[in-house]
Amino acid sequence: LEQPPRPPTRPPTLMSSHEEAHLRILKIVSAEADISQRQLAVRLGVSLGKTNFLIQSLLEKGLLKAGNFRRAENKFKYVYLLTPKGFGEKVRLTRAYLARKEAEYEALQTEIQALKREMKAADEPR
Repeated sequence: LEQPPRPPTRPPTLMSSHEEAHLRILKIVSAEADISQRQLAVRLGVSLGKTNFLIQSLLEKGLLKAGNFRRAENKFKYVYLLTPKGFGEKVRLTRAYLARKEAEYEALQTEIQALKREMKAADEPR
């Protein structure tokens, strides 16, 4: 009996988990500049310490700029802004994320077709 073609192996990950987290932060911050680290941690589903580590990394790379409100009652409240470099990185990471998701989608379609062929062959009388 001829075996149906095997679905291709999963596409290689085009982004590290840190890059994925950075993309999520850049997207959230671009929409909500005054989000707190605590709120960001909840949205990301990670600890406050990890969120702080990721934010510091983005600040050190020059992708984010942090400033506090001068007249705010809470002097520890920061506003996060994407720098021009941060905006460019957000675009680059979004392209990589999209390419990975498209590759996963194509692999899934191939796997579904193989399963359908397998089920059709199993349903045929012998």
